[in-house]
Amino acid sequence: MFGTSGVRGRVGETITADLALDIGRALVTDGADTVVLGRDARESGRTLSRALSAGVTECGGDVIDVGVQPTPTVARSVVREGADAGVVVTASHKPAPDNGIKLWAADGRAFDEDENDRIAEIVEEAAFNLGAWDELGEHRHVDGARERHERALRESVAIPDDLSVVVDLGNGVGRVTADALHATGCDVETLNAQRDGRFPGRPSEPTAENCQTACVVVEATDADLGIVHDGDADRMMAIDERGQFVSGDALLALFGRREADAGDRVAVPVDTSLLVADTLAEVGADVTYTPVGDAYVAAETANPGVVFGGEPSGAWIWPEQTRCPDGPLAACTLAALVGAEGSLSAMVDGLPAYPIRRDSVRTDAKEAVVEHVAELAHERFETVSTLDGIRVETDAGWFLVRASGTEPLVRITAEARNADDADDLFETARDLIDRAAADRSR
Repeated sequence: MFGTSGVRGRVGETITADLALDIGRALVTDGADTVVLGRDARESGRTLSRALSAGVTECGGDVIDVGVQPTPTVARSVVREGADAGVVVTASHKPAPDNGIKLWAADGRAFDEDENDRIAEIVEEAAFNLGAWDELGEHRHVDGARERHERALRESVAIPDDLSVVVDLGNGVGRVTADALHATGCDVETLNAQRDGRFPGRPSEPTAENCQTACVVVEATDADLGIVHDGDADRMMAIDERGQFVSGDALLALFGRREADAGDRVAVPVDTSLLVADTLAEVGADVTYTPVGDAYVAAETANPGVVFGGEPSGAWIWPEQTRCPDGPLAACTLAALVGAEGSLSAMVDGLPAYPIRRDSVRTDAKEAVVEHVAELAHERFETVSTLDGIRVETDAGWFLVRASGTEPLVRITAEARNADDADDLFETARDLIDRAAADRSR
């Protein structure tokens, strides 16, 4: 039921009011007496949130409804309200016809695999502890969550007051970023700032392809920095003052170097570029690898010595402040970094550049294909990790083959210190997938 980022899918097919009702029931059956609830701007979220609230209250739990808010705002509210769990009705960066449900623990981190499995088991068995007629829970609204988030950003980050920043909200709910930057004196220009769950301005996912308009505006207005969010603002990507989209690996290296000292570690997924480890090595720090998914990165940041975590897709976690990927916090932190260093492009240009190849192969048997790739890789290579998918290390570089957590895809990543080796490693990975698929079809 749950992938690496909650349960997601097409509304009316995978995601229904019945499912939301049952997940609400399951949360209370599993022991959550108080649940914080929020949602993104998708219109379907209104119905799903009502159904989920009904499930919670039907089993005797209380709902604290913070309304339409960024995912990190909801996660922070779980901690502030002392709730037992939180729910965000969101499909994050997915297209408008989709929606989803992501669950949060009392400490503001996403539910881990075991916690999600418990909820799924209760739902699948319909093993709900329904309340008596006089033991139903209550639903109450709480205002001011976004304002509290903004205040926390300004108190925790020394945001410079002389930057010009373009903020592309992607028709999502990340207004807190623009508010925080504006309140400190930054000159803020917004794009796609009207909330609209149809995402008419651009597709929600903040990729280089989807953010070309923002790149043009940053360059044309001589802004110091561009910030782009997805629909629920848990992701943040950036544009330098030249109008160039900055890769997630580069941002991860910059954030990691800012936060880590000698002996510290930074949590990163197994598909992260070599440039992160090499950049951290300059300050005596190291990476610790996790499976792909912000929940896994967040879990790793709870370990001693792990001072920061991030994913190249745009999820950034400062565990001392919140265990949820916080796009607005990342935006303000990057603004502080640019204010201190003077130029995002100069910082990026100072990083090593290693060719990296990424692609996907569509298959309805992703787990079986990856399992067979593991067998083939162990036969051929000496250094093989199965932490998440199959990561193969060679003298030239590495490649990773893993099943997508949310789509019928097998993902390929390959990286080396020169382009020819990267191409060779990528083709090796693709050949292993093709062979595994062919063997399975026999």
